[in-house]
Amino acid sequence: MKLKVYIEEAYDELVHKVTWPTWKELQSSALVVMVASFIIALVIFVMDISFENIMELIYGLFY
Repeated sequence: MKLKVYIEEAYDELVHKVTWPTWKELQSSALVVMVASFIIALVIFVMDISFENIMELIYGLFY
């Protein structure tokens, strides 16, 4: 019985008590996530290339 009550309360909460975002808000949020992901990927790429060049320089000094 507890499971049935839990499911009913969860359904009621999702349908009546939650404010869902509009389509425009979802598009805006998706755009922000895409831009942030691109910027983070670009920063990691630059860090990776920099580290690679630094390591090549260090290894070049000893070989």
